[in-house]
Amino acid sequence: MTQYGTVSPEGSIPEGDALLNHADRSLLIVDDDKPFSTRLARAMEARGYRVHVAESVAEGVSAVEAQPPAFAVIDMRLGDGNGLDVIARLKERRPEARGVILTGYGNIATAVTAVKLGAFDYLAKPADADEIHGTLMAEPGERADPPENPMSADRVRWEHIQRVYELCGRNVSETARRLNMHRRTLQRILAKRAPR
Repeated sequence: MTQYGTVSPEGSIPEGDALLNHADRSLLIVDDDKPFSTRLARAMEARGYRVHVAESVAEGVSAVEAQPPAFAVIDMRLGDGNGLDVIARLKERRPEARGVILTGYGNIATAVTAVKLGAFDYLAKPADADEIHGTLMAEPGERADPPENPMSADRVRWEHIQRVYELCGRNVSETARRLNMHRRTLQRILAKRAPR
């Protein structure tokens, strides 16, 4: 766990970007998917945020206690609990903070709960840095612009299958059981490259 990094130079933030209006550009990313959080952290630093990454609810709550950030991107399901606990603590410590919940398990009930606990918005995984930045910068009640190149339905399906496969410890039989699909069908999908 590292403290908030240094802010990128003003010149790297595009002119007219809403982030220029924020003096505090601290961003907390809480996600136990290390490759995703690393890529997202780099992309958000390039957009001018000072990023701090936590990999668990405990680390996220600890970071909020130490220095509540202005922005947060938090995965709903983490190894040691629910990301909503981090959002709730952030709203207690810094009510004006903008928090976005990310999840691969989207449904209306969890979206409503996330917003009631103080999340600014709710995005389905996998979300890209442009979409997350747009959501963090949106005014209350305003929807972020749709992404220029959204993922295809095939790609979203493939990403979901890969996530469940990883969560099941790369066990094909267990993954197939949880996804309610035949093991051989799953093996064929896993053997293919990711769709575009």
